[in-house]
Amino acid sequence: MEEDDFLQVIAQEVEADPQNLALREDFITLLLQRDPDRAARELAVFEASGGDPSRSRLMRARIMAARLRSGGAMGPATPGTPGPSDGTAGAPSAVPHELAADPGAAPAPAPVPAPTNADSATGGTRASAGLWDAERPSVTLADVAGLAEVKQHLDATFLAPLRNPELAAAFGQRPGGSLLMYGPPGCGKTFIAKAIAGDLGASFIHVTLADLLSKWIGDSEKAIQSVFEDARAAAPCVIFFDEFDALGGRRASGGGGAHSMRMIVTQLLEELDGVASDNDGVYFLAATNRPWDIDPALRRPGRIDKTVVVLPPDAVARAAILQGELRGKPADGVDAIAVAAATEGFSGADIAQVARVGLQQSMAASMSAGTIVPVTTETLLSAAAAVTPSTGAWFEQIAPVLDYGTDDGTFEQLRAHRVKRGRR
Repeated sequence: MEEDDFLQVIAQEVEADPQNLALREDFITLLLQRDPDRAARELAVFEASGGDPSRSRLMRARIMAARLRSGGAMGPATPGTPGPSDGTAGAPSAVPHELAADPGAAPAPAPVPAPTNADSATGGTRASAGLWDAERPSVTLADVAGLAEVKQHLDATFLAPLRNPELAAAFGQRPGGSLLMYGPPGCGKTFIAKAIAGDLGASFIHVTLADLLSKWIGDSEKAIQSVFEDARAAAPCVIFFDEFDALGGRRASGGGGAHSMRMIVTQLLEELDGVASDNDGVYFLAATNRPWDIDPALRRPGRIDKTVVVLPPDAVARAAILQGELRGKPADGVDAIAVAAATEGFSGADIAQVARVGLQQSMAASMSAGTIVPVTTETLLSAAAAVTPSTGAWFEQIAPVLDYGTDDGTFEQLRAHRVKRGRR
């Protein structure tokens, strides 16, 4: 199926089920590389429909990055969102707003203003101050329900040497490491990153694209530098970069926007290599839905050379997620195992949506009856039947990469998963 046809199919599914926010979020992700402006319009609908504000901020930043990478103009990410002309998030511009409105006027060079406290939302203040909140996660991998294969792979390839520093030192291994987690959106990569930090007894710094992008030239690089400086000061420390493809995407020739993204990747390379200082005790984790878009220089041995695929939760994990969503809510003997069996292929976010829909239906019934009507197994099964798994779009997207792309070992686990599921 051609990519344009595939996008049209997803667009029709979104139109048929406008309240499926998980599906709309996947649609926005698919649009990022092809049509950032349409992605911005879909994001406006996502926000108006009650989408998660934190996800909205992250997707808005990804739209900004897509426009930068394509060398296009950095207009507002959503209707009503401030753009470069009003002094908030956007690409640096040397053309004053008054001249931009008059195509007949000759643009004059303008000095680049110094960042102020008003730039905190775009990374300016954080980049200069270098203050990153490092938390101490209380969760460990033992708190992650199910996902036995993921935990086993993590332990064998990443955590075992870190848990045995004396043995690792005997073989010349230094404390630290890096790992790329990939898989469909909404499957728990952030939670697993926190659990890894908890297992290591390390501090945890969560970095999103929205924290780093700035309209001020050089500020994004300063922000990356400050992340690593703070992590070294707080070692042992886990740095977790979310939506990493938007930040560490492939460098390509292009306009000023593409140049800015190249400089960001270059700064990342310097920090990962420990050019200015060593990274002992600093663990670098990154998560992405698009591993094929990561710049190859970041994936070479000695940098981010270990990977783990985080697939949709298994039945045990789905039941645990459902029970967590219903905890403290009126529920009448819900059979979580039966609902888990009916939600094969659902992401964690999809399971949460099933619980929300069931709770909304029970609340509406309670308002009509004038008394509490608890959520039942039947209510949740009905809600599950109405939710389209958001992971399907991701598996369709990655299929050509597995079938025709060059693999450096990144997709070995995913290929094994396809064989196990009966698809070669």
